[in-house]
Amino acid sequence: MLRKLAVVLLVAAFANIAAAQDTDRIVHDAEYYVLETLHGDIWEIENQDLDARLAELRELHGQPPNIIHVMWDDTPVGELGIPELQKIRGFETPTINQFAAEGINFMRMYTEPSCTPSRAAAMTGRHAVRNGMYNVGFPYEYGGLAAEEVTIAEVLSTAGYATAFYGKSHLGDVESSYLSNQGFDEAIWTPYNQVPSLYVPQAQLTALTPGTLFPELFAEDPYDMDPNWRPTGYVWALQGTKGGPVTEFGTPPFDHDGYMALEDQFQDAAFDFIRRQAEVDTPFFVAWWPQLTSFLGFPDRVTASGGFIQEALVRLDDRVAELGALLEELGIEDNTLVVLMADNGPMVHNGPPGFVETLYTGGKGDYTEGGVRVPAMARWPGVIEPDQVVGDIIHITDLFTTFARLGGALDAIPRDRIIDGVDQTSLLLNGDTHSRRDYVTIYTGPILAALVKGRYKRHLIGAQPGLSGPEFYDLYNDPREDSGRMLPMFPAKGMFNQMKLRHQLWATRYPNTGQNRGLPFAGLENPRPEVAAAGQFRVDPDTLPFDPYEFLQLQPEWENIDRRWGSAGK
Repeated sequence: MLRKLAVVLLVAAFANIAAAQDTDRIVHDAEYYVLETLHGDIWEIENQDLDARLAELRELHGQPPNIIHVMWDDTPVGELGIPELQKIRGFETPTINQFAAEGINFMRMYTEPSCTPSRAAAMTGRHAVRNGMYNVGFPYEYGGLAAEEVTIAEVLSTAGYATAFYGKSHLGDVESSYLSNQGFDEAIWTPYNQVPSLYVPQAQLTALTPGTLFPELFAEDPYDMDPNWRPTGYVWALQGTKGGPVTEFGTPPFDHDGYMALEDQFQDAAFDFIRRQAEVDTPFFVAWWPQLTSFLGFPDRVTASGGFIQEALVRLDDRVAELGALLEELGIEDNTLVVLMADNGPMVHNGPPGFVETLYTGGKGDYTEGGVRVPAMARWPGVIEPDQVVGDIIHITDLFTTFARLGGALDAIPRDRIIDGVDQTSLLLNGDTHSRRDYVTIYTGPILAALVKGRYKRHLIGAQPGLSGPEFYDLYNDPREDSGRMLPMFPAKGMFNQMKLRHQLWATRYPNTGQNRGLPFAGLENPRPEVAAAGQFRVDPDTLPFDPYEFLQLQPEWENIDRRWGSAGK
């Protein structure tokens, strides 16, 4: 009887998949259709109620809600929103903790395992593996988000939203990845992560291996035959407007004080944008993704912890307080959804002091829970009920589809590709137990590494081919994934096998695309000479017995290109 029911559900799920192809519906991953088969009737009733509530809010405020997405780096679950844990960690974030208490504190927000993949997932509603954005970018990336990708800024723009981005994008250095080319009306962004904060003389003399940068600071090495491999000509940040020129923003590199000044400049620009939109009564979407810190840290300590990330989070807490005060001053907080979250787990592998697992095993780059579960919270006064601790699964890609639903822009989501993000409006407005996903597909780079289904998880990396092993976990009773099970979890093996198969077969219908490669910093208006040189090969291609442009396209997608070609002075 149970086997017959399983077959019926499987057939019905794939019937829903076929319907997704034949109609104008958003295409989701295959596992979603299993849930839709089971719960679709209930969801349809919920949707009618949600539509009515959103319509009432639009009539009350005269426009759809403003949306502010604040996302930062490398923070484990437990570091924020739980003051009891902060008491034993030597720091406090009272504003963020209060923010969590005034709305939803998500306990199972999943992301991608590292910065670039998570940021691409938030922007496009798609796992990074689908669009080749699973490589963490460093100077030079020679790649980035492709023009063919559709971002949440592009989607919301179709519904009349003003859109802006300020902070760390980490989405690449090719022209298509410029955020003013990706739907944002205005943007100031960093193309990389915080690593360039080390590309200064101060860091070369204190933190970096001797001679990796600024060889002029050291005695001449007579065996250094190729000194120009070292990266130069990078930029702190770029600035642009939709359809307008893109220019370098901030002081030129080699000035660490200028790097640290970026954070205030990002905040000032974000607040100015919010003020301007409030004055003209235009709904807005702001992605304010703080740079958070430099890899040299802060010159002073304001926490008992003194840890690298803790010092940054306390300063972020002050910025969140200022954001709240601004929304209250402008009288728009009741029509503004604010989401705060980290992009992935802590940098526990070779990271600075202060990065710890806190609750879950692993961190940045891992497929264990510590790498892909993050602190996250949402606040929308009068709409989201306060004092909620939600145990439902939600994924970073879900923000894409949910923001589109709230903004009345679902029709702008493309139908020719898989959108991993599911609409979680019901979870926001109805609270705990109203998620529309019970699954997570976890990749490390291009490798399918783990699957989550409800309370259960299966590690796919390291399993014996053709032979079951202790790769199954009950996250309720083993949240740190310390003791994998085989026989006790055998009833779940078939479920995971079918989940994996559905996911992989569906991807054959909508294949993943490779990385988008090109030369960096093209199209900048009046670039400095060293920046212009960064967009050229440092050796004359005509002198080589091979085509370096072909090399760019064939470069293995799970590797960076810097140190291979470089772009230094000639």
